[in-house]
Amino acid sequence: MKSSNIFPRHTNYDLPNAVRGEGCYIIDKNEKWYLDASGGAAVSSLGHSDKTVQKAIIEQTEKLAFAHTSFFTSDPAEKLARLLADKSPSGLNKVYFVSSGSEAVEASLKLARQYFVEIGQPERHRVISRKQSYHGNTLGALAAGGNVWRRTFFEKILIDTSLISPCYPYRHQKNNETEIEYGLRVANELEDQIKFLGSKNVMAFIAETVVGATAGAVTPVTGYFKRIREICDKYGILLILDEVMCGMGRTGSLFACDEEEIIPDIITIAKGLGAGYQPIGAMMCQDYIYDAISNGSGFFQHGHTYLGHPIACAASLAVLTKLIDEGMFKQVKEKGNILQRTLQRDIGQNQFVGDIRGRGLFRGIEIVKNKSTKEPFPKKFNIANKIKKEALNIGLICYPMQGTIDGSIGDHILLAPPFIINENEINEISLKLKSTIENVCDEYK
Repeated sequence: MKSSNIFPRHTNYDLPNAVRGEGCYIIDKNEKWYLDASGGAAVSSLGHSDKTVQKAIIEQTEKLAFAHTSFFTSDPAEKLARLLADKSPSGLNKVYFVSSGSEAVEASLKLARQYFVEIGQPERHRVISRKQSYHGNTLGALAAGGNVWRRTFFEKILIDTSLISPCYPYRHQKNNETEIEYGLRVANELEDQIKFLGSKNVMAFIAETVVGATAGAVTPVTGYFKRIREICDKYGILLILDEVMCGMGRTGSLFACDEEEIIPDIITIAKGLGAGYQPIGAMMCQDYIYDAISNGSGFFQHGHTYLGHPIACAASLAVLTKLIDEGMFKQVKEKGNILQRTLQRDIGQNQFVGDIRGRGLFRGIEIVKNKSTKEPFPKKFNIANKIKKEALNIGLICYPMQGTIDGSIGDHILLAPPFIINENEINEISLKLKSTIENVCDEYK
């Protein structure tokens, strides 16, 4: 809106004004309904009008809105931390609440560094991550990621991070490789990079358990993360799993790493943690990391004003309680299978759809110019942005992104609908995507 005083994400086009939500839909001021097929950015797991969560927010507001964590703890924060610890992979018993995924990743990097200083290994400071990864927009989190486009403006003020190949079989698995062989090959790049940097200098490897925004729901092949865990253990390096997008039930289990049968040293969560009803994120760490701080300096040299905000924690507690008590993780798996089958039926044979992938209600569709060769559309065509606009015009919110392959070329669509979605709405997503992809891509074939 040209007359608005808001500094928007994009300055060259107007946005519809959202005024209310109902179930899986957002309604604008002109009464146009938009099916939220991406949950915003994999946020709105319970849709936009959950009465239980709304009630929890109102009740907490009436009791206590804010108490700074340098002076107080609060019941909602204590109960939420206990619930997360009880349901987390073994040993992740300490929870550090923040207000976003970027803040959670920032905290994890600072905690990893302080941990090694506390235990007498101050030379450990290097972070290794994967090409085309994304871990947030604060400077530390941005530096830890490998997305070229997001880093471009800020490269000169980012710390050095070493990058290895992603686990991205659609693009990088060789014809003569099994999935197991491919996974071991790319996982072993971590060991090569550790040796190159010197193991005494490396503090952490960070990865998204299931890759989100930058590559579109790329799932790891069997055995990949088990090998990563072995390598980290061998060299005494912390494994940080970023589940900001893929965690909190999105892939069919509360923590996405449950499917990989590994336990990280530190894990980050957000987005679905509050389901959009309040801004909240968290970093969780193993007991031995916390104990190193507790038995050493006694304080974590980090903090934000809104840590453990009582209203945010009350909302999150209501969200997680509902997910657990109503058995929604099983529903996510079942609905995710329905979504996958429906997409395969409607667009699987489309000449512009190269791959449909993902886990649970976290699905990615890679768009290509040539299905046989996997050739992407040229960057100048800006296919992803055109898909976003066309979909919005017909009442569908999806999350297309450019730069899928290397941060520059390649296009994909990310889907992360609310867990409450029904089959009619899944069909609506699929048919609207079919028409959107055909209308946009036909022009540039």
